[in-house]
Amino acid sequence: MKVVTDVTHCDRLMKALEGFRADAPLVERWGGTLAARLGDGARLLAAGNGGSAAQAQHLTAELVGRYRDDRPAFSALALHTDTSSTTAIANDYGVQEIFARQVAAHGRADDVLLLLSTSGASANLRVAAIEARHLGMTVWALTGPAPNPLATVADEALCVDAAVAATVQELHLVAVHMLCESFDRAVGRRDGPAGRKGPARRWPVTREDRP
Repeated sequence: MKVVTDVTHCDRLMKALEGFRADAPLVERWGGTLAARLGDGARLLAAGNGGSAAQAQHLTAELVGRYRDDRPAFSALALHTDTSSTTAIANDYGVQEIFARQVAAHGRADDVLLLLSTSGASANLRVAAIEARHLGMTVWALTGPAPNPLATVADEALCVDAAVAATVQELHLVAVHMLCESFDRAVGRRDGPAGRKGPARRWPVTREDRP
């Protein structure tokens, strides 16, 4: 039996990263699209299961808060974080509906739904994607190797070509950070140093700004 070492883990990551680099233009375009949509008042909905849920929440936190530099807050929701809704929906409608039901409640045309799945086979994400497209939302997916069921129902998908779920998840985190970087660049190009169009505001809020 082959022993997997830390070096083996790094080798797998480096090999997958070689192919992943070719998807950089896609992530750059997603960032620009997201900046335009959210800047016009749309929102990002994101979802995943397990570790992918944590990464979806990581992304929404960066958009509501900040990635590196101070800028206005943007609307982004991680659907799994409302435990009362997810458990009630699972109880009443089944686990397969936990994200689709929330998409139906919160999603609007021109919003973006980003779904993360290391396998690309999560039924609850696939159903959410179908619901989102029915509403006129744009659906993006971060998945494992193609072809997979989630990629087929998304408008666009970045499919990481790696056999091990851990490697896929690690590169999904890279994609999240790349998306945040391209988003911030696009926000700067769109509205200039003050960020979103509208009254100028100092960022962050200082002690003098508080009541």
